[in-house]
Amino acid sequence: MDNLKFAIVGCGRIAQRHAKHIKNTMGSTLVAVCDIVEEKANQLGEEYAAKAYYTIEEMLKDEQIDIVSICSPNGWHAQHSILSLKAGKHVLCEKPMAISVYDCGEMIKTAEKANKRLFVIKQNRYNPPVHAVKQLIEEGKMGKINSVQLSCFWNRNDAYYANSWKGTKDLDGGTLYTQFSHFVDLLYYLVGDVKEVKAFGANYCHQGVIEFEDTGVVILRFHNNAIGTINYTVNSYGGNMEGSLTIFGDKGTVKIGGQYLNELEYQKIENYTISDLPEGNTANNYGQYQGSMSNHDMVYKNVVDVLLNSGQITTNMFEGLKTVEIVDRIYNEIEKNG
Repeated sequence: MDNLKFAIVGCGRIAQRHAKHIKNTMGSTLVAVCDIVEEKANQLGEEYAAKAYYTIEEMLKDEQIDIVSICSPNGWHAQHSILSLKAGKHVLCEKPMAISVYDCGEMIKTAEKANKRLFVIKQNRYNPPVHAVKQLIEEGKMGKINSVQLSCFWNRNDAYYANSWKGTKDLDGGTLYTQFSHFVDLLYYLVGDVKEVKAFGANYCHQGVIEFEDTGVVILRFHNNAIGTINYTVNSYGGNMEGSLTIFGDKGTVKIGGQYLNELEYQKIENYTISDLPEGNTANNYGQYQGSMSNHDMVYKNVVDVLLNSGQITTNMFEGLKTVEIVDRIYNEIEKNG
């Protein structure tokens, strides 16, 4: 096989980005799209000369499909992934992998049983400053990591949630799942797994609009004894303010900032300076607001490399599960503290 045949489930905004990168990635072709809203499926299908389907069950009968990109609402990720894996397809799942730890486990079990790959999108790992800091930590240049501070200050107004699955408990899951799961993933990626969580959250500005918190404060203790905080909100007045991650090691301090963790804002490292960072991709632009950095091109290159050239996977299903585990523990704490 020298070309992967892709299908997309869910033809909303993020599907446009997936379709574009499938088209632009060598070794991949979009052959099918699926959405329960026929107009959406038809529109995306026509744009990319792909066959439009209106149920996933019908689409999965198409034997030419090698891999399914899951772009449906969060609450459907597990069901759509499991159906695709059982049909003998590989899966590339948008973030979050699912909105329950149990569902992630079922997805992993199904992938193992079907002997198929389950890729999870964590595109912020490709941001140039993130990549550089990860290398520093792995090489020991930052020394022992002692503490970390994650700040996620974005704006999501009422119009963002209007007439949408976003903001609902069943399909969205929560602010940490839809807005900031990539940021939580970077804590796991750069610092390690979480041992203990304390958290408070509240809905200050979206009463009657969303079914969960719009603001939260979290304290973390990691298994390597580092401690950390997450301060997050979607109430930054008038627009996104920043997404930043500051790491304190005993041989260095770095701050990755900008609005989308796309700039190295501060560094002081023993006998070392990070220099000549390439410019990252632009943020995902959704009209009234912007999302995370768009590195889906790198994700698709990795998928093709893994499946066609036996390359090394950058984000596997177990790492996808870890992010959901951490978010789940935070939400259990928020619920407990009312």
